[in-house]
Amino acid sequence: MPSTKDWANRLEIPKSHPRYESLKKRELLLDFYEKGIVTVSGLISQGRGEAFDYLIGEKSRDFAIEAEKVALEKMIKSERAVVSVNGNAAALAGEEIVKFAKKYSITVEANIFYWSKERMGKIVSYFNRLGLDVLGMNQDALIPGLESDRGRCEKEGIFSADTVLIPLEDGDRAEALKKMGKFVITIDLNPLSRTSRFGDITIVDDVQRAFANFNRFKGSDYEGKLSSFNNAANAERTISFIGNRLASIKEWPEL
Repeated sequence: MPSTKDWANRLEIPKSHPRYESLKKRELLLDFYEKGIVTVSGLISQGRGEAFDYLIGEKSRDFAIEAEKVALEKMIKSERAVVSVNGNAAALAGEEIVKFAKKYSITVEANIFYWSKERMGKIVSYFNRLGLDVLGMNQDALIPGLESDRGRCEKEGIFSADTVLIPLEDGDRAEALKKMGKFVITIDLNPLSRTSRFGDITIVDDVQRAFANFNRFKGSDYEGKLSSFNNAANAERTISFIGNRLASIKEWPEL
């Protein structure tokens, strides 16, 4: 399985290219699509997320970093925190997710909308090759209120978790997890999405950057942040930033 660096080198994308990071992610997603891990719908979702990433300037902003610090403290303090991963999350941030899970001893469970045993097996096997055992192949429970296969989960994972981190997730599943009484942390570049609005902690950032930030934080960065965090206020701050940035741009950057 080629890494991000291998793909960039194989395709000879110069790092000086203004769309280097974007092109690198696109090629990775195409690679994982060919391997049966990412779906056509996942490719469309990436395009939508990339559009919002343009609006925030393709970097982790202060509002994202603040939410990430609070989210990390919450997961560490939780009794049973679980990260739910789909094909896009695996493709875009698999290596960082593995580092995160190992560093903080957090459970990871594969969960997909376009469900098949074969595709689930490919996602689980991918994480296995990266050195992490993940849940997902023994889906013996259902999330109430979800009629699709997306409701499938494991009793020892998402079903019994008190905190669930859902990167790149659908709004109906975020809502269903909330109704189960879960503390829901979302990673979504669209601050207006249903997923973002259902989050107890809403992280508006690229999924790879978010997990990379989790992995670089030290205890002094996140300890004591949770008690004073206001998610609604941070969401308003995020939307205001986007609006102000659009209004203040005099010369558009090359996109």
